[in-house]
Amino acid sequence: MKDRIEIVASGFGGQGVVRLGQIVGEAAVKQGLHVTMLKSHGTEMRGGYVRSQVVISKDLIDSPMCESPDYFVALSGAAYKRFKDSVPEYGTILYDPAFVTEIDENLACSQKAFPAKEIATERFNNALFSNTLVIGVMARLVEGLEKQLVLDSILEVIPKYQDKNKEAFEIGYNYLK
Repeated sequence: MKDRIEIVASGFGGQGVVRLGQIVGEAAVKQGLHVTMLKSHGTEMRGGYVRSQVVISKDLIDSPMCESPDYFVALSGAAYKRFKDSVPEYGTILYDPAFVTEIDENLACSQKAFPAKEIATERFNNALFSNTLVIGVMARLVEGLEKQLVLDSILEVIPKYQDKNKEAFEIGYNYLK
């Protein structure tokens, strides 16, 4: 695991952007790692701009700001445009093509499309599970995160729909094999 891992997630209110950061951070804490999380959102609860920033480290964290995110989860076109240039060449952008339709092919970083909304709608008849699907992918992508602790954190933070959340997590986790 790197000394410091930075994760930025951004999209619209109601997509679970803050919850994603909370769950990933909770799992890292359970592993004995140091974690900071910052969140920001517009005045609207649903539909407004939302961002969460998580820093994970084996050592004490000197700054909670993500300046060169290792991972960026883009859940809206506006979020993608705003943060894509901050991802270094070794970083990864995970985006949902239902919301991010214009991709910058000139970026040096890795870009992975994950149709979370489409899968959630087809598999569960509910886009609500898009977030758990994305967390499953992140559990696979983020170096050093323990799969079971991420799943445990999901089930603690989201007490409803446990069976469906387990299934959605596994689908996401296995998507990028």
